[in-house]
Amino acid sequence: MNIEQIITNLVLNGGDGRGKAMMAISSAQNGDFETAEKYMKEAEEAIGKAHNFQTELLQKEASGNSDLEFSLLVVHGQDHLMNAMTVKDLAREMINIHKELYKLKNS
Repeated sequence: MNIEQIITNLVLNGGDGRGKAMMAISSAQNGDFETAEKYMKEAEEAIGKAHNFQTELLQKEASGNSDLEFSLLVVHGQDHLMNAMTVKDLAREMINIHKELYKLKNS
């Protein structure tokens, strides 16, 4: 896989992971915690894939076998992954808060 394909996969999977985490929050807001958990699992899978592509980039650079130069595409890919990871972590917290609110409202 060439550098451009790796970066593209980093961006796509990072963006997908972020989107799934946002869908999980929306589901939790509606009290649909089962769907929220489904989306969180999908978010974690997508972010895991993105992380694997990031690792591949890092290994290529560390081994000296990379033709990678400074690139806004690489920065963009990293930005997508880091944003997705942050949103996923916050989504988990928000889902937990929505669960507690749901329990309080229905007790």
